Amino acid sequence: MIRKLWPWLRVLIGVAILGILVWRVGTGAFVDGLRVINTWSVVAALGIGFLTTVFSAWRWCLVARRLGLRLSLPAAIGDYYRALFLNAVLPAGVLGDVHRAVSHGQQSGDIGKGVRAVFLERFAGQVVFLGFGIIVLLSQPKLLAAVAADLVPSRTVLIVLICVIAVIAALVIWARRGKSDSKWRGGIATTLNDARQGLLGRDTWPGVALLSALTVVGHLSLFLVAARVAGSHGTLGQLLAPLVLALLVMGLPINIGGFGPREAISTVAFNAAGLGATQGLTVAVVYGVLALIASLPGAVVLFVRRGAQAPAAETAVELESERLG
Repeated sequence: MIRKLWPWLRVLIGVAILGILVWRVGTGAFVDGLRVINTWSVVAALGIGFLTTVFSAWRWCLVARRLGLRLSLPAAIGDYYRALFLNAVLPAGVLGDVHRAVSHGQQSGDIGKGVRAVFLERFAGQVVFLGFGIIVLLSQPKLLAAVAADLVPSRTVLIVLICVIAVIAALVIWARRGKSDSKWRGGIATTLNDARQGLLGRDTWPGVALLSALTVVGHLSLFLVAARVAGSHGTLGQLLAPLVLALLVMGLPINIGGFGPREAISTVAFNAAGLGATQGLTVAVVYGVLALIASLPGAVVLFVRRGAQAPAAETAVELESERLG
């Protein structure tokens, strides 16, 4: 039941977050975020997006090859672009990666290992970014405290949230009761073994760490472009912590095409940094639009490959018919 309700629940949460922002800040920031997009920002988004995608795809190649899967860099770049586009236009922001993992697993003849390769590749990137984010945020304790104070709900709301979480946890435990967890233990053991082999090898982890660091620079650069396009004149030191916070919450699977938590945290963080709540919301909206633009080559990959698969399938059917005839 939880599995069936969760896709709808996370969309509703994303809608609720955006609704609260419109109620608190107004629609002006959303309109401004669309209006200020110009030619140079589009070019910058496509350029930064290309470099970031290449670094990410290269990281995926390192992990996949270490696990014994064949994956060329050009193919990985195309698949990564397609995944980014699907992540941007579909709810939750992870469905493109799921498609990328399963598709590569099917092509390689080992879906499980294909899925684990994508999971480990994304996990490595998140670990590097989380480490960088912690360092940045710890250097800004006053900003972090101000954001935390703005986000802490009232006692009544907090009690309601705790009760809801407790009920969900109880339902999950009840649903799993009586079922053997040997399959889960086996899956965890296999994943850990692949992690040691695919990430922690001497010839793998330095490259994965470096490429992950370069992708972090790419995402922050695009967010900085968004801030300048939105009219923010804050220094890099003022902008870094709010941008890092906004990027950190983008991984939460409660968004609508990437929009939701990012805009909420950006609004709160910019306000706490003295840069203005409306400015923070506008920057986040501009970033969302530029990120979508940066992923548009993935739409080309999606339709080109779909068009190429149709003739191939027709040819296979004709050959099979001739053989049977």
